[in-house]
Order: sequence, then C-alpha cells, then structure tokens
Amino acid sequence: MLEHLYNDLDHHFSEMVNIRRYLHMNPEVSFKEVKTAKYIAEYYKELGINVREHVGGNGVVATIKGGFEGPTVALRADFDALPIQDEKEVEYKSTVPGVMHACGHDGHTATLLVLAKILFQNREHLKGNVVLIHQHAEEYAPGGAISMIQDGCLDGVDVIFGTHLWATEPVGKIQYRVGPIMAAADRFEINIHGKGGHGAQPHKTKDAILIGSQVVTSLQQIVSRKIDPVHSAVVTVGSFVAENAFNIIANSATLIGTARSFDEEVRQQIEYEIEKVVKGTCLMNDADYQYDFFRGYPAVVNHEEATNFLKDVASEVPGVHEVEESPLQMGGEDFSYYLQHVKGTFFFTGARPYQQDHAYPHHHPKFDIDEKALLVAAKTLCAATIHYQMKLKQESLTDSMK
Repeated sequence: MLEHLYNDLDHHFSEMVNIRRYLHMNPEVSFKEVKTAKYIAEYYKELGINVREHVGGNGVVATIKGGFEGPTVALRADFDALPIQDEKEVEYKSTVPGVMHACGHDGHTATLLVLAKILFQNREHLKGNVVLIHQHAEEYAPGGAISMIQDGCLDGVDVIFGTHLWATEPVGKIQYRVGPIMAAADRFEINIHGKGGHGAQPHKTKDAILIGSQVVTSLQQIVSRKIDPVHSAVVTVGSFVAENAFNIIANSATLIGTARSFDEEVRQQIEYEIEKVVKGTCLMNDADYQYDFFRGYPAVVNHEEATNFLKDVASEVPGVHEVEESPLQMGGEDFSYYLQHVKGTFFFTGARPYQQDHAYPHHHPKFDIDEKALLVAAKTLCAATIHYQMKLKQESLTDSMK
C-alpha cells in the first residue's frame, strides 16, 4: 500500500508546490489567519472530507475515517506567517507588505493538505482514522495549540506526529531526538526607573541607561555561574530602549529579552535569578524597577517509543538519505502542548535551498526552502501513519490470540 501512496504523492507534487506558493504570496500573521483558515477548510470540503472550522480560534481540523477499526493518528501543521518584509526576488514573493512566511509554515500546510487528499482517496485501506490538525498562531504565545486542545482537537487521538521543514539541513535528511528537542521559550521585561537630568550634571541623577547596562552585563552570569553546566540555557536581552536627546541622562529604560531552557527546574531558577540581578543592581543605584516574566511554550519533549518508531520508519522512506539524531534546538514550539496530552514525536525535515551551503535561517527576510522537501515530509508522515496503524493492528491481533 505504501508504494501506491508514495506514487500518488509523487504525482501530486506540483499541487503541493502550487499550494505552498499561493500561501507564500498571501500570508497572514498569528491570530489573524482568517483567509488562510478558510482556504484550508474549503480544500477539505471540496474533497468531501469531514472538517471542523474555528477550532480554538482560527484552527481547522479534518478527520478521515479508515475502512478498518484501528488507532487514530493525528498529524499537525501550522499555518501562520511572521511580521517580516519579504526580501526575496522570486515569482512567489509575498504580496502583503511587512508579512511573509519566514519559517516554512506554508510548506507544512501544503504538505498536510495533499497528504490528506491521498489518504482520503485510499481511506478504505486505512486500518484506523487520521486527524489532520491545522494550527493557527504557532509563532506568537500563547499560541494556538492550547486553545485547539481545549476545543477537542485531540479527542480520541492515540498518537501525534509533526515535522518542521528545516532550511539549514539538506533535503533528504530527517532529524529526530528522544526527550527534549526544542526549548521552553519565555520572555521577560524589565523597566528601570531612575532619575533623569542634564547630561552635564550626572551627580544629580540616577542614570537608567547605566543601570540597565549593568543589568545586561550581570544577566550573562546567570547561565555561566548559576546554572549547572550540564544543563543548557540562554538568557538574551534583545531590546534596550531609553530614547533621549544626546545631552539628557535617561529617567527610565526598558529591557526586553528571552530565556530558553529544557529543564523545568532550570526554567524556574532563571526566572528567580533574573529578578535577583535586577533587584540588587537597582538597590545599589538607588533606583526602582518593575520585572515581569512571561512564560511561553514549554520544552518540546518527544516520547521515546514514538520517536524510535519514527526513526526506524523514516530510514525506509524514498527520498530520505540520512536519519540522524538532532542536536538540541533553542527555538521554541507549541507542539509541546500536544505531547503533554498524547504520545508522539516532533522531527525535522531537511529543506535547505538547492546549491546553498549556508541557507538563510528561519525568520530571515530572505528565508526560503527547497520545495522537494515537501515531498519528503509528506512521505515520512504518510509512512508513520500507515506503519503505526499496521503496528497497533498487528499487536491487537496478537493480544487477542493469547
């Protein structure tokens, strides 16, 4: 059966590309993906697949009933874009000023839509059901996964698989990892309140820029001196704002940054240590502060059995030339919430543009992918679905004979 499905996917590769390019030209940012959600739902309706719209917001969930009793496999793709100006010079360049698919979600969506079409056309052979989860708002916390789960997208699901097209790795490579694979992604904001004044009279002020600079420097010691070196963590200040004329000492400054970690205890420690640094520095300088720590997505923690299963399955997929363990990634992903409710795994599918040794990274204005990766992703998800249903069906038959 798999060979037949692979051939069908090959024949529909151009459709995948066309869908991906249409979405790339018509991106919508997180929580505003109204037209994209409608496009996805209409695709399923035209095929005759049962579809539910407005799941947890702009989410879309389609369900394919198989011809035989068996487990329910969920496959997930996100479809939101980013507030970035597309600087590529390609025929499918974004037509929306200041918005582009700079992370491959257009490719995720195209992959899942066409795979769903092929599975539906062969539904009488499926040994179980398939749930297609099209998630909105992955890029912006609190994300769309939580609300979709609360709205029942995982009801009856036995296992979930998801992949991310990975533009820094070559096409044909699949990367997996048991346990943590992507980090918890948190945000913090620090507002320092000093006492402004004339630049020529610093002794009469409490310089918020100087205090903020001391905070930034001291924050770097959290990871190097407070966190156990066997654990990975990042504390980054990405924004430092204290706008004034050249001869004015700042009255206030705002620092915004991110903290990344894999271990929950480390995550809590970072939150605590940041405030210690801010409090101590402001106390030393006789200044006031406000500190807020906003928890984003938890770490993506893959289940061992499902991950090893995916690793074995991927090695037999046409077009996959290498299957390797992924390094830990400090990027965040709200696929983590699905894995807190059902077993499953999240993996990377190489998508580096052809003849680019150093591709533009995700979230870059010139980000792009090699569209051949869509086919590799579709076949890998297809193989995982079919093999998992066959595996559990066989195990069920074995148990009944005991």
